Amino acid sequence: MRQVTVLGSCGAFPEPGRACSGFAVDWDGFRLVLDLGYATLPRLLAHWPDGAVDAVVITHEHPDHCIDLHGLFRMRLYGDPGGPELPLYCPPGVLDRLGGLEPDVDLHAVFDVRPLPGNYRLGPFELTGLSLPHYVPNAGIRLEADGVALAYSGDTGPTPLLAELGRDADLFIVEATDRDGETGRPTRNLLTSAEAGQWAARAGARRLMLTHFWPGNDRDASVAAARLAFGGDVLAAEEDLQVTVGTRAVPSG
Repeated sequence: MRQVTVLGSCGAFPEPGRACSGFAVDWDGFRLVLDLGYATLPRLLAHWPDGAVDAVVITHEHPDHCIDLHGLFRMRLYGDPGGPELPLYCPPGVLDRLGGLEPDVDLHAVFDVRPLPGNYRLGPFELTGLSLPHYVPNAGIRLEADGVALAYSGDTGPTPLLAELGRDADLFIVEATDRDGETGRPTRNLLTSAEAGQWAARAGARRLMLTHFWPGNDRDASVAAARLAFGGDVLAAEEDLQVTVGTRAVPSG
């Protein structure tokens, strides 16, 4: 099995029945989580009831991307005391945010922290974390294995690095906040759905998944705007949506 499951798709705060940013990646049994925003942990446990994950990658410290990492921390701390440390890849600031919730316990008792941006071998993947413009340090994530690439922007303003991040990706997950007045801001830290389509086209990605929708936005309109610039498949991230990102090689003979 090689697939991505959407745990949450909202930016800032969750809409009813939804969650904020989060994705679960299953690659032939290797379990990786990309972001754990508000309300994503229960959805993760619905898919993986044992809560067993091999690594977590957090793009940045904003709580709509990382707050449920605290719940996973408590599961490990109290439910599996003395268990192996969980590899956690994240930019500066993430542990500081979580530490404010748990000041009396060392988060390193559960997490083996590896800083982003950077390059790592992570299970079957080559992980590349690129620094992208946002209000706080944010790392766009690229995962490559067996000739397949999966890319995720986290939160970002427009930057040529998006074309590098998503180059020829099988699936490029890009935030499409579409917040009112965004394109008129003197400093850009978020994207529109139209811009997400433009950067996916420049990257030559095969498929585009829009995410981080501002609560109340018309998601069909966002997909339509992205399709004006991007000729490949455009998906809207929907909670529990599962997308195949590669096929397992079958030995010949």
